[in-house]
Amino acid sequence: MAKPTGFLEYTRINAPDRPVSERLRDWNDFHTDLPLEVIREQAARCMDCGTAFCQMGLALQGTPSGCPLCNLIPEWNELLYKGLYEQAYRRLAKTNSFPEFTSRVCPALCEGSCTAGLYGDAVATKQNERAIIDMAFENGWVRPRPPKVRSGKKVAVVGSGPAGLACADRLNRLGHSVTVFERDDRPGGLLMYGIPNMKLEKWMVERRVRLMEQEGVEFVTNASVGESIPIEKLRREYDAVVLCIGAKKPRDLNVEGRACKGVHFAVDFLAANTKSLLDSNLKDGSFISAEGKDVIVIGGGDTGTDCVATALRHGCKSVRQLEIMPPAPEQRPASNPWPQWPRTFKTDYGQSEAIEVFGRDPRVFCVTTKKTDCDENGNVAALHTVDVEWVDGKMREVPGTERVWPAQLVLIAMGFLGPEEALIKELSLEQDARGNILAAEGAYKTSAEGVFAAGDARRGQSLVAWAIREGREAAGAVHAYLAQKK
Repeated sequence: MAKPTGFLEYTRINAPDRPVSERLRDWNDFHTDLPLEVIREQAARCMDCGTAFCQMGLALQGTPSGCPLCNLIPEWNELLYKGLYEQAYRRLAKTNSFPEFTSRVCPALCEGSCTAGLYGDAVATKQNERAIIDMAFENGWVRPRPPKVRSGKKVAVVGSGPAGLACADRLNRLGHSVTVFERDDRPGGLLMYGIPNMKLEKWMVERRVRLMEQEGVEFVTNASVGESIPIEKLRREYDAVVLCIGAKKPRDLNVEGRACKGVHFAVDFLAANTKSLLDSNLKDGSFISAEGKDVIVIGGGDTGTDCVATALRHGCKSVRQLEIMPPAPEQRPASNPWPQWPRTFKTDYGQSEAIEVFGRDPRVFCVTTKKTDCDENGNVAALHTVDVEWVDGKMREVPGTERVWPAQLVLIAMGFLGPEEALIKELSLEQDARGNILAAEGAYKTSAEGVFAAGDARRGQSLVAWAIREGREAAGAVHAYLAQKK
């Protein structure tokens, strides 16, 4: 453990975010870092709790509890506190392929299950993880480690999001020759084009990709498997294929006026913004701009929050975020006990920014969209809603609560319905009840010989940490398969 009395001696300290007035003027990371001595004190708060729920990575009654990667959190917290920084990094890297990503975009399930958080503030594990990995890169501890021996086996990984990268990384370390096929112009998938730059700066993704290339992984971009590259070609030329294609099929808004110009899927809005930012610092105009517009974001979650934050950086006239569900409770309900992830009301960075800019929370709860209005040029002009109430788990509209909202940009952030189906149909893959690729956890084998699936394509829309875990485990399953293959 770290310091036996650390959780009694030190209070939790969170690194302050950059001021809203400053960070809205750029697209840089909105977080700041604490001094190393303060970080060491925060690591000292990791207590001798007997059972480290923070690292168990289980689902309790359907609710996630602890780190999906089963990170050895008490161990590297102790090493961090003792000043054994490189050893802390080695311990962290043992279970986590990409701590620089998870320490920035993970909601910290570990902290929700922290024993210190049962009656006080949880250990600042996510913050400590970020300090360790940043220190490791700064000191050159993260360097190319290509395998000394190659197996002679070739594996194609389709998709370069967190699952694809993690799978490729581990397969390469096991000695197999790995080629990653990415349909976008840059590797990274969700990490590159699904998460805004202010949450995860893209040079970090590029740095990791370069490192993997130096270790022997090949990346092929602008490669749409199933279209420009037949999937059967990969099956012929490679000993195994792993589908890490994500769950990118967005849930649509099926209302009157959906065809109005200016109604977009959130993923298209976010991806185009990041691509233009990287290509030209938004000077090429190849993105959907919210500047001077009344923006309506339909849906909550991380994607909705990212849309709010992006619209604010464009200089929108106003922004509202409509959610069909009621707000979560302020305190844990009895049905959501520790060490489950607490399903309580939270205000994320995008909402905090909107509150400071406009003086109000952008979220409107228990409301559903009925239709959108177009102007004489076919552009969206307004959005009609009605309030709803939930009784015994069923929704009903509340008469007399109809409202009309001005809107020149509507962003649909209503979640995803599963993976795109072109490859699934081409391979005649079996699917589960939700439309995901059917492949048992642990085996990750699909119904097609030599074809595996991992990440959101298999489990549905989830967290980056879960995607990394699945990618790592799928690599192990492929390795076992290749060992049996003549």
